[in-house]
Amino acid sequence: MPPSFPLEPADDTFLNTAARRYTHIVDIPASREQVWETLTADDALVSWSPVITAARWTSPRPFGAGTTRQVTLGGALRLDERFYRWAENTRMTFTVDSASVPGLHRFAEDLTLLSLGTATRLVWTFALEGNPLLRPVLAAASPVNRLVTKSIAEGITRRVRRDAVGARR
Repeated sequence: MPPSFPLEPADDTFLNTAARRYTHIVDIPASREQVWETLTADDALVSWSPVITAARWTSPRPFGAGTTRQVTLGGALRLDERFYRWAENTRMTFTVDSASVPGLHRFAEDLTLLSLGTATRLVWTFALEGNPLLRPVLAAASPVNRLVTKSIAEGITRRVRRDAVGARR
């Protein structure tokens, strides 16, 4: 069994105040329901982000608060996520319960979908905090982390467009 290092639970206060906080706003030419379906698909994340090398829902459907998922970044960092907010077609928020490598103290993400008529605005916030030894590394890597998280948030647009083209065929 791979190693597992527990993280402290994160909450909305942490999401709003974390020193390493990245918020990306993406307008997607699809309904909230279509975007939500993509976010909750079995191949969510891996189908639009090369950074995410594996993602597996570890709770049965239907999903809701308490749902769990395991995500692997770069084939090396496994995160065990637990959703503490689940508002169908509107918002999902999770905290990371454990990671496969040491150093992370808290990690959370919040995804909010806002209807723009024929499009949807996705507001995706990533918040992380390392232990005292990792904090300087995270500070130095902040520009890279911002680009990586931006690529994850923006990647969904390509996936939604691909699904829309496939549906029209």
